[in-house]
Amino acid sequence: MENFPVISLENINGSERSAILEKIKDACENWGFFELVNHGISPELMDTVERLTKEHYRKCMEQRFKELVASRALEGVQTEINDMDWESTFFVRHLPQSNINEIPDLGDEYRKVMKEFALKLEELAEELLDLLCENLGLEKGYLKNVFYGSKGPNFGTKVSNYPPCPKPDLIKGLRAHTDAGGIILLFQDDRVSGLQLLKDGQWIDVPPMRHSIVINLGDQLEVITNGKYKSVEHRVIAQTNGDGRMSIASFYNPGSDAVIFPAPALLEKEAEEKKQVYPKFVFEDYMKLYAALKFQAKEPRFEAMKALETSPIATA
Repeated sequence: MENFPVISLENINGSERSAILEKIKDACENWGFFELVNHGISPELMDTVERLTKEHYRKCMEQRFKELVASRALEGVQTEINDMDWESTFFVRHLPQSNINEIPDLGDEYRKVMKEFALKLEELAEELLDLLCENLGLEKGYLKNVFYGSKGPNFGTKVSNYPPCPKPDLIKGLRAHTDAGGIILLFQDDRVSGLQLLKDGQWIDVPPMRHSIVINLGDQLEVITNGKYKSVEHRVIAQTNGDGRMSIASFYNPGSDAVIFPAPALLEKEAEEKKQVYPKFVFEDYMKLYAALKFQAKEPRFEAMKALETSPIATA
């Protein structure tokens, strides 16, 4: 099996830029996922985020999860569970307005550190979008501008813990799905594996690596690139032993009223070979559909959005 792409950004502004861009291009076209090292976020900050996240889970969330498991008698299940995931989560919104001060049980230090981490991830997401533009032959800033809408992008973080699971063959940590949004930046546990992606019909482990950020592409980038880049199905397999797995996934998504459509510059190059295949829609409309169909195939979602294209949408 080919090696999962691990890419260092260390010399992205130096002599290795073209080689790094080529690796990113290959990963976007053939994997939909890659792992970044030397990405500019300090190891010390990442260590602090991890420590405080695990402390918060133990102090504020572990007991609640155990009560949920007991209430649904999940310890003794005999058949596959398809309507829930073996995960304990909370969600923090950063943009357009942060809600971090409204989330109960977060300590002051944890709030401060998460704000700092989110700012670094926002910068990294925007840097990556411009590198994607460069690879696609789009003008710098194109993807960021498409995502902007009238109020700027939606950016938020899902903080998850996957406790040890007695029946990982019957309950997934997180059921298979593609991500609805734009670009996803994941800080995952470096000691406990579990994340897998589907490539060529096989589930492949995304290797845990210390201080790395795993990047994957969401459905919106598939639409904007007219299928040149694909969002890829992935899942989390729960583990039976150990302390469980931490996952901090940050989603840099279009603004709610952003209009998403295949980039005309990419269509012009392909116009003679194939017609425009992806729909044009308002991001919020796609998210309403996705909320009900997250764990189903993405193609019917695209078709449903295409069916809504009865009248032209003003993009000005």
